[in-house]
This record gives sequence, C-alpha cells and structure tokens, in this order.
Amino acid sequence: MIIDALVAEIGSTTTVVNAFDGLESNNPRFLGSGFSPTTVLEGDVNIGLNQAIEDLKIKLNTDSLKAKETFASSSAAGGLKMSVHGLVYDMTVKAAKEAALGAGANIKMITSGILDEYQIEEIKSLQLNIIMIAGGVDYGERKTAIENAKIIAGLKLNIPIIYAGNIQNHHLVKQIFIDNNQEQFLFISDNVYPKIDDLQVEKTRQIIQEVFHKHIIHAPGMEKVKDIINHDIIPTPGAVMEASILLQKSMGDLVTVDIGGATTDIHSVTQGNEQIEKILIAPEPFSKRTVEGDLGVYVNKDNLIDIISMDRLVLELNIDIKELENIIKNYQVIPNLKQYPLTERLTLEAFKQALNRHSGHLIKMFNAGGKVTYAEGKDLTNIKHIIGTGGALTRLNNSAQLMKKVILEQNELSLSPPKNSQIWIDRNYIMASLGVLSKKHPEASLVLLKESLEMV
Repeated sequence: MIIDALVAEIGSTTTVVNAFDGLESNNPRFLGSGFSPTTVLEGDVNIGLNQAIEDLKIKLNTDSLKAKETFASSSAAGGLKMSVHGLVYDMTVKAAKEAALGAGANIKMITSGILDEYQIEEIKSLQLNIIMIAGGVDYGERKTAIENAKIIAGLKLNIPIIYAGNIQNHHLVKQIFIDNNQEQFLFISDNVYPKIDDLQVEKTRQIIQEVFHKHIIHAPGMEKVKDIINHDIIPTPGAVMEASILLQKSMGDLVTVDIGGATTDIHSVTQGNEQIEKILIAPEPFSKRTVEGDLGVYVNKDNLIDIISMDRLVLELNIDIKELENIIKNYQVIPNLKQYPLTERLTLEAFKQALNRHSGHLIKMFNAGGKVTYAEGKDLTNIKHIIGTGGALTRLNNSAQLMKKVILEQNELSLSPPKNSQIWIDRNYIMASLGVLSKKHPEASLVLLKESLEMV
C-alpha cells in the first residue's frame, strides 16, 4: 500500500503514527492511526515507532505500507529543553520566553541581567538543548547581552545558541563566538523586543524549530528516526501552535487546549479586545503558548490530586477513601471503568488551572485620580472557539462538558474566553500531525483539521 504521508508524533508516554493520502487533490483523506507506548526507557524510541506502524498496518488491513513523505514531531524525554536570558524580565526576557514557548520549547531557566556565578552553574547542570540570549531594544542598552554572550560562549557547551537582542550587537556577538570556537553553534535572529511595547517573536520561533531539527537529538534512538524522516522533526507543542494559527485564519480567534499525561499546554491565537489593549500593562504576542509542567493526568496526577484534595475527591466521586486510594495505586495510562471518573476530574482540574494561568486578569488600583483598572496578561475575551486535543480530551467521552464547565466558572476579573465560546474536540487526535503537515501541505491540512473537529 502506497500513501502520500506518514506523520509520527513521539510523545512522552505514547507514540502515534497517522496516515494521510490525497494531499494534492480536492479530497485529502485521513486513513487512520497506529499507537504504541513510547520506548524511551528501552533506550530507543524507534521500538515504539515501529510498533505504532505495525498497529497502523493492522488497522489498514495491509502487509506493506510505504509513504512518499514522512514527517515527525516529538516531545519525548522532556522535549526541547531551553533557557532564556535577557535584560529586564517584563520586557526582553518576556518576549524571548514567548518566542521559545510558541516554538514548542520547555523553558527550564529564565534570567534577567548579567548572569552571576550561581546561574552559570545552573546552566551547566541543566543539560539544555538550546540557549537564547536577548536584551536591549534596537540601538538601546548593549552591555548585558554582550556580557552574557561572553559567558555562555566561554562555557563551550556545544549546543545551539540563539541571539535575539539589540541588532547593534550582531557583529560583536559573532566575534565572541568565533573567539571561543563556538561559531558553528550561533544563530542570529531579529530582536524579539526591537522597541518599547513591540514583540516580534515569529522569526525567532522559526529559527528555534529549524535548530531543533538540525541539531537536537533529545531522546534515545532519535538519530535513527531522523534517518527515516524526510522532513523536519519539530517539537510537538510547536506543531499544535502551527495548526492553531492555521485554523484561526479560517475560523477566527481561538484557544487550543492540549492535556497530556505529563503537561497541559494552552495555545491562544487572538489580538484581544481593543479596549483591553489600551489598559494592558505590557504587550502580549498574537499567538501565545503556556506549558504547565506540573499539570498532567498521568505522570503528574499526584499534583492534581493535591490541588483538589483527597477529601474533596471522596465527596465528588461518591466513593470511600480506601477505594480512592486503591484506584490511585493502580492508576493506568488508559483508564478502566473504575478509574474513569477520577481521570475525568483530573482532566477538568488540569484545564481549570492551566487556563487560569494562561489568561490575563483585570487589576483594580488606586492613584491620585482615584480607582483605576489595568489589565495584565493575555486577553482572551475575543475568543470564539475552544479546541480540545491531546490524549485526555480526545478520548474521554465527557471532555466537552468538562471544558464547558470550566469556561462557565471563570472569575469576572479574568480575561478568559466568553461563556458562549464554541467547544470543539479534535476527535481524530491529529492536530499536532496536521500542524507538521501544514508546513508542506497547508490547504490539505486545513481541510483535514476541520473534518477532525467535532462541534459540541
């Protein structure tokens, strides 16, 4: 059987392979998915990848499966581990962070100002995949970024370093890396904060994803994966962002919720409300991603249980404490009937907490003229659509109802999505794969995305 494309999504717990055909026609088709546990712990993610392909063959009823094009995204082994170093947190550091998160990075460290000896030691210990240096508006402050470039180049970490600060420093930063024999690891981007209240993150996001494919081998066996994938491997969260941006152009402003076993990611694509924009304390990017590394319904289930509390779970699930403890003790990636209510409750809490952290808020303050209102963070009040993807929301029967409940309970001071926002579920669980595919086949990807979305 020969098809147009296979897209592999290598996650922290599950590997999925999706098959597509007719990508250059007026009738692109999603053929099916194969699944397998991700095999990082076995020392080679290819084991799980091949098992997922075999599962796909069974579902497609074929002994042979060949694809003209092969794509992949990955978040295995912690994904793209990155640190960000800028001048002032609320300005250049924030802009650099938004660029990194939007590209699918997992931020492990953020600093403002010139790095001190303790921060340097932390950088050395984190086993980072990429470092970003920012700082200074164009033709503004130069020293901080230059000093941080000297320090980081001098560490000789042999990992990609992205410079996205004051453009006046380009020549000097290049020379610093040449002097330290690290020039092959330096990538220079546009300034993420070129002038006050202006975030320019798209160019840097693109470079991060290019660097990821060319230089990052972040899970055992990834070298072999790169040998069989004939297009860029990008971080899975970055792929979901690409799909969200593509959908926003067609559907209007939206939020995508991706709840997994280890993290909960929120992606929003919206300019926000003009009135809110006038009272914002600091600018926000058009497309924004937040990742909550403590909110996952499998690896991080205990964090969610602590947030809710055992006593409250006993009451809400109408079970005794011993039964709850037994369910938690035998908790599985794919819930059985006994575990199902608990997994639903943890999914609701993950969305609730992640959306609250992602959404901006109104702030009431007093000044000489009396009481005034300011806005801080991302404004989601113009959102029209909320899309659920990821293992939990695409597989739980009541996921849309859980999402709706969270939206209806939002605080009036929160800049959260309107209560009448339309809920959609990515029923085929292919949003990340189509984000990858959209790099080469945007028209077909949009058609397939809309076909996968189920209105609830």
